[in-house]
Amino acid sequence: MSDEGRNRRSAQPHGRQRGAQRPADERHGGQRGPSRTVQPARRVAYDVLRAVSETDAYANLVLPSTIAEARLSPQDAALATELTYGTLRRLGTYDAIIASAADRAADSIDPAVLDALRLAVHQLLATRVASHAAVNEAVNLVATTSGRGASSFANAVLRRITRNTEEEWQERIEDQARSDDERLALRSAHPVWVIRALRRALAAEGRGDELEALLEADNASPEVTLVALPGLAEPGEPRLPYAPTAFASPGGDPRRPVEASGGTVRVQDEGSQLVALALAGAVPITAGERWLDLCAGPGGKTALLAAIARQHDVTVEANEVVPVRARLVRKALRAVPGEIVVHEQDGRDLAAAHPGEFDRILVDAPCTGLGALRRRPEARWRKTPADVAGLVPLQVELLSAAIDALAPGGIVAYVTCSPHLAETTGVVKEVLRDRTDLVELDARAVIADVALSPIDLAEEGRAGSGSAQLWPHRHGTDAMFLALLQRSGSVNSPEKED
Repeated sequence: MSDEGRNRRSAQPHGRQRGAQRPADERHGGQRGPSRTVQPARRVAYDVLRAVSETDAYANLVLPSTIAEARLSPQDAALATELTYGTLRRLGTYDAIIASAADRAADSIDPAVLDALRLAVHQLLATRVASHAAVNEAVNLVATTSGRGASSFANAVLRRITRNTEEEWQERIEDQARSDDERLALRSAHPVWVIRALRRALAAEGRGDELEALLEADNASPEVTLVALPGLAEPGEPRLPYAPTAFASPGGDPRRPVEASGGTVRVQDEGSQLVALALAGAVPITAGERWLDLCAGPGGKTALLAAIARQHDVTVEANEVVPVRARLVRKALRAVPGEIVVHEQDGRDLAAAHPGEFDRILVDAPCTGLGALRRRPEARWRKTPADVAGLVPLQVELLSAAIDALAPGGIVAYVTCSPHLAETTGVVKEVLRDRTDLVELDARAVIADVALSPIDLAEEGRAGSGSAQLWPHRHGTDAMFLALLQRSGSVNSPEKED
């Protein structure tokens, strides 16, 4: 599962966020001054930005409930969504512009004021919103949350920004960069360390020249994709090119087809579907097998595996260490007939308690989530290299524990929503180095077998690894990584077939 699931802190979904300042007139006990008008879509976008800043909330979780609470029209909901995600994607670039215009570091500005400035700068430089509307409503927001003095400051900064075009501001901040990577970071709105990690991952496939295409894809709004659970629903139109279970949202609110289906249709990235289908399709399924999703939250891959298992008389269990996410797994599984046990344990402990018992295990490991920056743009500003260093030992331990829980001939799918080499091939190599009872299957060939049409996966460059890496700019999916490891001893084992 993504690192999003490991975040223990939750945000209030709407309104003034925990720790946010009260309106200036309330703080001082006075009467409200003249009414400060803020268009509802901008207010919603601002509230979500505050939740992201104050409580480390994820916009994709907070935004839908905030829109519903505000009862926005479809047009305003679309505007609020664009303003929220557009601002979050280019946060680092906008902060550099604000710092230049304010002649002070962005992190020295009051956070509530800074979020209003970020929202306004996005409107001024990247949308067709009229300049006077963007400035006036930002000033009103600041006056409401932080007082008149702060609103005067915001007004002065934004007036300065309106004097130059986006291209002029971009040139100005890039001129201040100290290296080519820093210039690219400001242009592409990715931290330097993320750019370097993505470059290394592409270079490992001999595709280092695709970096800018990948960065551009990270900044594009992703298509909403749906999954039809096999045997319970049929994919709609238009179909997607690879996963036989996937189709594009027909437009409008994707919650409608989901609710109408009773949960047999769900929102799920096509890449996530492919890695789950690959585990199920790696070798022929035998009735009576026992499958485990070791890090299951929020349950999308679990539901897909459970639907496939139902068609083959296979037992599925799930595990999720975070209770709130375990509840999401149970909710996701309601659409699949039959009882499915959902454990709430540390995956390492659960695996250790069931040595040699499972035929297929999915380890969708907690990771940095660098492969889903299209959908969670704030993650690029929230994560640091230290997060990688902290996650890799856990990833190794979870994969090692899962292997010990495999029956002879069993298969584990190691999955991350990150292309970072330390989290992907690095983890697999470390685990393989210490074991003699494993065979790495060709994940590229397995994905090609389950895909509806030819899929361009790297044939070489990963030091002989049989792993597969999906990419937003190549496949239109999140950057999902997949390695398939088989424990020796089954009739399906390549060793025995030879």
